[in-house]
Amino acid sequence: MSSLYHPTVARLTYRALLGRRRALILFSLPGLLLLISIAVRLLTGADDETADAILGGFAMATMVPLIGVIAGTGAIGPEIDDGSVIYLLAKPVKRPTIIFTKLIVAIGVTVAFSAIPTLLAGFLLNGNANQLAVGYAVAAAVASVAYSAVFLLLGTVTRHAVIAGLVYALVWETFFGNLVAGARKLSVQQWALALGQKVADGDVITSDVGLATGVILLLVVTVAATWFAGRKLRTLTLAGEE
Repeated sequence: MSSLYHPTVARLTYRALLGRRRALILFSLPGLLLLISIAVRLLTGADDETADAILGGFAMATMVPLIGVIAGTGAIGPEIDDGSVIYLLAKPVKRPTIIFTKLIVAIGVTVAFSAIPTLLAGFLLNGNANQLAVGYAVAAAVASVAYSAVFLLLGTVTRHAVIAGLVYALVWETFFGNLVAGARKLSVQQWALALGQKVADGDVITSDVGLATGVILLLVVTVAATWFAGRKLRTLTLAGEE
């Protein structure tokens, strides 16, 4: 593990992700979720259907992928855009270590700003009745891993990673992932909800895919995206050396 994780790279990545502009966005989305949850609880009281609608419709479908975009692309994209990645690649640090370290940081940030607020929002909305809060928090956490890998890959392959990530997050995950039946089976959100469904009691959380399928697809996407990001970083190294 120590050979794949570099503390200095991690510290620089955390500093970049938690800079003033990105931090404002990172805090605003979970802050909005918690404000909505408090207002709904005060106005309507504890209600499972309302809690499910907010946690599933806003937290999982919108907040988690958007935070994944910010953390995943922000972990490496800006360094590639401004050329400073060449200085990092010139250091005696293995390329897989750079990618893995940045992935761990992106996952940590995404989980902190999505899964934890989702858990708190669930307790605010219905006191975790039927394990709804825990189920959605687990789904948000595992989705954070896949999103971080996918958007980290985007950050290495295009200078328009944020735009591409937003299109994916808002159009595919939020719109098609919620409304189009066939597309839901190809949604990270639905794969993650399969785990949330297992954790929650009864059918308060539902998914269009089974547990085994969801776990396998999450693993495949995460590993493949990480591997391709590493390959792309090697290409950037060769280009820089040439």
